Amino acid sequence: MPNARATHLTRRGILAAGGAVGLGAVLAACGDDDKNSGDADKGGAAAAKSGPFSFKDDRGQTVKADKTPSSIVAFTGVAAALYDYGVQVKGVFGPTKTTSGKADVQAGDMDISKVEILGNVWGEFNVEKYAGLAPDLLVSTMFDDAGTLWYVPEESKKKIEAVGAPSIGISVYDRQLTEPLQRMLELAKSLGADVTSAKVTDAKKRFEDAAARLRAATKAKPDIKVLAGSASQELFYVSGTNLSIDLEYFKALGVNFVEPPESAKKQGGGWFESLSWENVDKYGADIIMMDNRTSAIQPADITEATWKKLPAVKAGQVIARNPEPILSYDKCVPLLTGLAEALEKAKKVS
Repeated sequence: MPNARATHLTRRGILAAGGAVGLGAVLAACGDDDKNSGDADKGGAAAAKSGPFSFKDDRGQTVKADKTPSSIVAFTGVAAALYDYGVQVKGVFGPTKTTSGKADVQAGDMDISKVEILGNVWGEFNVEKYAGLAPDLLVSTMFDDAGTLWYVPEESKKKIEAVGAPSIGISVYDRQLTEPLQRMLELAKSLGADVTSAKVTDAKKRFEDAAARLRAATKAKPDIKVLAGSASQELFYVSGTNLSIDLEYFKALGVNFVEPPESAKKQGGGWFESLSWENVDKYGADIIMMDNRTSAIQPADITEATWKKLPAVKAGQVIARNPEPILSYDKCVPLLTGLAEALEKAKKVS
């Protein structure tokens, strides 16, 4: 992103950049200033439930209906989480399909051929297609404390609301991972999911076991420093831990993170510090967790010599991180086990 335009990010744009720490969202935010149901065959179908329906979201707003919503439209990551609980949505918005036509990492195990994709990039939301689905519920996450629904374009907000479907927001801002995980489970239950099934209870037990493993790994190697990063063509982003749900939780389990000072994170809305590639070695790290979403450049594609000289890179101690975890216990287990394994194997190189 050209430095001359960095200072013109809107509040929404800062959230896009900070919450996602991805180049695609940053560029889209800069641009803002200028201008069929199918069977949920994985995990079983949600238990039949006719209603009434009631759910209080993280904005403090309660959605009530005589019948349980059946025509649901959701942010891709939310839809993927609901899918894991047996709840199938009709439409999605947000990163869903890659340029090669495959499912985006944020789509999880969803069969993306069975959902209407209303928008695949930041700022894209086809209101006409949305209305055509006759939605009775819209669900997204929130990366701020103002109730802003993630990937719902501000410029289309009134038209989307005019369709008439109520909305639910699940906060993923400034809290630990376990809280939104529980909230998504509660939402799935309200939509008819059998959250007492063996599949769900087993996934929760595996999550708890993975958390215990990570805690043990941090106790065994307290001096191993972990850096959470994301790569763009021009900049390298170093995430702080005080706003991201995964990093806050990992820190609570004892992970020793590189933490940029608040003053350095100011331009990143408090989420991250931006470094030039010449200064990518500013912080010493033994393990680097890299943003694995399609909006970020992946480690194998980074050609910068300064990156290749980093001790953690030379030692092969680079692992993937999804800054927007799919909020099902099943999908969050690998986040914990991956970091735990990396810590168990890590050598002190910084």
